[in-house]
Amino acid sequence: MYTTTLSTLKKHPGSKLAEMFTGQPKLRTDSEGRFFIDRPGTYFKYILEYLRSNQVPTQCIQDVYKEALFYDIEPLIKQLEDSPQIFGELVARRQFLARVPNYSENIELMIRIARAEAVASRQSSVIVCVVRTEEDAARCQDALNSLDTDKKSVVKFGPWKAVPSISDLLDCIQMDVEAKGYKISFQPHVAEKGFRFKSHDFFYKFLFTWW
Repeated sequence: MYTTTLSTLKKHPGSKLAEMFTGQPKLRTDSEGRFFIDRPGTYFKYILEYLRSNQVPTQCIQDVYKEALFYDIEPLIKQLEDSPQIFGELVARRQFLARVPNYSENIELMIRIARAEAVASRQSSVIVCVVRTEEDAARCQDALNSLDTDKKSVVKFGPWKAVPSISDLLDCIQMDVEAKGYKISFQPHVAEKGFRFKSHDFFYKFLFTWW
């Protein structure tokens, strides 16, 4: 529970937070007349600190940024986007991932495959093919033809035109799957003898641990 003034909440007239308290109140109140906002209260203190003193938070940046977006406080949003944490995510990592075809869809596909194979198991694995160039994509397709697994269960990422490496993309995959609450690790996938290519050039095994 927080206590503040109406003028503080309405400091930025164009914000969603200000609109909540403009004109006829749009929020529910309890028996003592206190307003209720259906949001986690943990990070609201940082929002209030900014509204009171223009102090930009230096802790919990990602979470405060989400709240600033929800309340649509533009000055705070812009200042947080200049912070190294948000700048790196928005300008560097997300811009890179936008150049990887079907990245988000492939993350979801990996999770569906892993969940389908999790019945009565502590762990399940997903084979991922990562190719950076068109030439590698062609070689990967040749490799898939002799890979000792169901081709439909292999999730392919790439190619892309950006500086980050295959190792960078693998780290992004792990980061984004873990952000959804899953515990995973990965390693190069080593195929059976007689495989026509070095399988670890393209193929990686992501291991989901369920318990």
